Order: sequence, then structure tokens, then C-alpha cells
Amino acid sequence: MSETASDTVEWQLKPGDQIERKALHSKFGGRTQGGIGPSAKTPNVFVFTDPVAGEKHGYYDDWMPDGRFHYSGEGQYGDQRMISGNASILNHQAEGRALRVFQGARGTVTYRGEFTVDQENPWYSADAPETNDGPLRKVIVFRLNPVDTAPQEPATKLGRLLVSHPNQVDELPLERNESETTFVNPNQEPYEADRKEARLVKAFADYLTSSGHQSGRQRILPPGESRPLFTDLYAKGLGLLIEAKGSVTRENIRMAIGQLADYSRFVDHTVRAILLPSEPREDLLALAKTQECAVIWPEGKGFISTNPKALPSGKF
Repeated sequence: MSETASDTVEWQLKPGDQIERKALHSKFGGRTQGGIGPSAKTPNVFVFTDPVAGEKHGYYDDWMPDGRFHYSGEGQYGDQRMISGNASILNHQAEGRALRVFQGARGTVTYRGEFTVDQENPWYSADAPETNDGPLRKVIVFRLNPVDTAPQEPATKLGRLLVSHPNQVDELPLERNESETTFVNPNQEPYEADRKEARLVKAFADYLTSSGHQSGRQRILPPGESRPLFTDLYAKGLGLLIEAKGSVTRENIRMAIGQLADYSRFVDHTVRAILLPSEPREDLLALAKTQECAVIWPEGKGFISTNPKALPSGKF
């Protein structure tokens, strides 16, 4: 970066100080809009974050249990790439720039301190929706180490979850209606299919209870991941791991097979089963069988399954 007379502007803000964003850029340079503003006027990269607004869209920019400040990169559509502002964060030390984080994006912003990108693990990938609740895509999340401020307790929903439940697999009651969407796309309203799945799971759980088998679900945090996974139902006494779907389409069967394969890496089980509202057509039953997945659906006052081991003894 070429040096100018403005490079000698002394940095005077301390963590907790407030300043108008326009005044900040007038004095130190950098873009007046957007979340990342590398300056050509002074050796700084400015980062702006709004945790409350970001959390609604699957961004959890704040302190995490590892003592680092996690910050989501820029790029509203498609998979984020390590270019432009994202590259300026990654390379700020090599370019001789200080990385300075502010809370707020417009008007008066609060200086949170100087940070450096972690050298060993500078960033990781996570899922989040495109702007305006678009499809899920890959986002870049930077790990930032504090320079002039002490790490704080996590304040986001995800941060608090990771602190209170550090285990890879946690047991949950069925009443906890959290799902992957809760943390990946929390602004999304439940679809009718989600409500159908919930009713179907409750009906099957009640059926198991009447047969003397308790059920629940798991929250799973795979190694290296930052967003938890959630099973639909697990009956430990039967070794039964279930993924429910609200309709019997091929797309849903395919998705359920993949989800069960994912969850089964972490949950001890003897039977994987897809819970459906009715019997699917023959080819979809054959597809599930080739992937060693049983299929369960309601019949009369009970349920029927392609694998007797997926139901309580004597209940067919």
C-alpha cells in the first residue's frame, strides 16, 4: 500500500468509544457503506457488525466460546468468495493494516476494538440464506483474536447454545422444536410441511409411549462445524433413529435418506427409519430399502413398517 501524508493520522479511539460513521471515514478513509471497509487513506480495515439484525438472517457475529470474535464475510448472493473486503480481512496483517471492529452499520457506531485474524485457523464455512430469504449458500466466517480488549461471554443465540451444551451429542425432549433452520435461517417461517411433520412425530411418539417406549431427540454438533443438527425422533430402547417428512414425494424420501446417513454417524442405533404420513409408492419403498432405511406410516390406530424392528414388539 502506497504511503501518503494521511498515513500519519493517529488512531485515538478506545474500545467503547462512539463516533459517527461519516466522521470516522472522513478522518480515516474506508467505504461509507457495507460491512467491510478497507482504507486507502490510512492503514486500517474497518469492520461493521449488527448482531441483532444479523442473527435474524443466520449471521452470528459476536464472541464465541473459543474466546474469539467470529465475523461473517461479505457477499449477499451465491457462495461467498475470498475476494474484495473478505480478502482485505484475511490479508490485513500481511498488508500492514489494523483490523478494527465496530458495532452498528450506520449513524453512530461503537468501537469494539482492534483484532487480528487467527493465523492457524483464520476462517471456516457455514450455511446462511441469501439476502431477502433466498436459498442457502456458503458464507465465510472469520475467527478474530482481540488485541486491546478482553474476550466476553457469548451473547448470540448460537454462542449461548455452544457454551451451555459443549457435548457433541445432547439429548433433548421432543417439545424442544428447534431444528437446523432455527440456527441457519431463523427468519424463515415454518412451512405447512413442517407442521405436518411435527404432528406426525407427536403421534408416533405417543404410540411408542403407549407401548412402554420413551422417545426424544438429539442435538448434534459435528467436529469443526458451528451450526447444530437435530434429529426428529430417537427411541433408545428400540435403537430407532427417525427422520419424518410431511409428504411422500421422491424429493422428501431422498432428503430423509441423506439426513439419516448424516445423523447416524453420531447416534448409536440399530434401525434407521423414515416416518411418512402414508405408504409411498413401490419404487420409493425400494429406494429406501437399498439404503437400509425402514419406512413407517400410520395404519388404523397404529403404525406399520417395512422392518418389524422399527416398531414395538407385537405392534403391527
